[in-house]
Amino acid sequence: MLSEVPKVLHQAAGRPLLRHVLDAAEGAGIEEIVVVVGRGAEMVRSVLGDGYTYALQEQPRGTGDAVLQGLPHISASCQDVVVLCGDTPLLRPETLVRLIAARREAGAAAALLTSVFENPYGYGRILRGDSGLVEAIIEESDATPEQKGIKEVNTGTYVFSREALEESVSRLQPDNNQGEYYLTDCIRILRSQGRRVVALTAPAEETAGINTREQLSLAEAILRKRECLRLMEAGVTIRDPETTYVDKGVEVGRDTVIYPFTFLESGTKIGRGCAIGPGVRICGATLGDRVAVQFSVIVESDIGDGCQIGPFAYIRPGSVLAGNVKVGDFVELKKAQVGQGSKIPHLSYIGDAVLGAGVNIGAGTITCNYDGVRKHRTLIEDGAFIGSNTNLVAPVAVGKNAVVGAGSTITRDVPADALAVERARQSVIPGWSKKKKKGNEENESE
Repeated sequence: MLSEVPKVLHQAAGRPLLRHVLDAAEGAGIEEIVVVVGRGAEMVRSVLGDGYTYALQEQPRGTGDAVLQGLPHISASCQDVVVLCGDTPLLRPETLVRLIAARREAGAAAALLTSVFENPYGYGRILRGDSGLVEAIIEESDATPEQKGIKEVNTGTYVFSREALEESVSRLQPDNNQGEYYLTDCIRILRSQGRRVVALTAPAEETAGINTREQLSLAEAILRKRECLRLMEAGVTIRDPETTYVDKGVEVGRDTVIYPFTFLESGTKIGRGCAIGPGVRICGATLGDRVAVQFSVIVESDIGDGCQIGPFAYIRPGSVLAGNVKVGDFVELKKAQVGQGSKIPHLSYIGDAVLGAGVNIGAGTITCNYDGVRKHRTLIEDGAFIGSNTNLVAPVAVGKNAVVGAGSTITRDVPADALAVERARQSVIPGWSKKKKKGNEENESE
């Protein structure tokens, strides 16, 4: 990946690759999970948190050695051991359920998940006997030219009986070109003992691992497609899924319409009957019902029912809008609380402010919230009218139903029902343009 970030922490559809794998395991009902970590172990721990058991593989000595590090952390009561790769984000929970069932139903020592790849380069090949049963797995680096022509590959997903895994993995030897302990050799060992190994084939799209940035982008596209399909099946209209980017776990209510070039990022929740897009990015925000947003960005904020956002609005973290608020073009909000039915139609910055219900903010209004050292709050109470091109120098309060004249710079509190106007006196000089023109002509003649 040519990265300082461990491969399994690279993100697709808003989550690390490893998080997708763990979601699949947990979705399949697997409750006891051990994460084997190596390079970047602390980074992996910090991202995943304390909800898992971690085993450290100090030296990268192969997949078999990784399993050896993890096995002691599994409780004695566990009879089925599922082994997964941390870079297979497209794996589905139902596939794991089928694989576990396949081993149990066959009474096999192991079951492995295979796929058929048109270009199997880099994957271990499945070797089958005359009867069609799996006999062994040969790694790419150890395969003969004939074996490299096999298109059925090992996906790195297995289910072992606890006893079969412990016995076979203890016999592994690093007698291969890489000098590593291959977990794949467990299949050969079990077959040499006459024990049964079964295989379940899954689509290549589901089992592909991620080793390059290109493969990461392909996985991202598949995950996005799945999320769009999930939303459409739940009653959401998506005008163009190819240009709609939905992270895993995003919630959208019925009869919402999503237009092209919309990004719905992790943690986002959108209500019913909304119109989202085009050209919208919503990250970790909650939107109520019947909200309309176009060509705007909303980050970690709460938007009430019936609000209208945009075009070209930026709602920054910590903002809370009550119902039926209008935030228009080229408006920026930051930690702003806006009351029911208030309007900020255009060209304004409202930061660290509390606005009551029915407030009207004229074009070009700015809450001057930062004095160079600290942030200060502006309070605008219910029904207040703020004229265009007003500067509200915080800390300052505008009372209920007060009016601030256009072009004012307000530095002191305005009482309820009052009119506040702060402007320099206008001066008019008659004939000034003619005098200026005459003076310019005289200077040019000299």
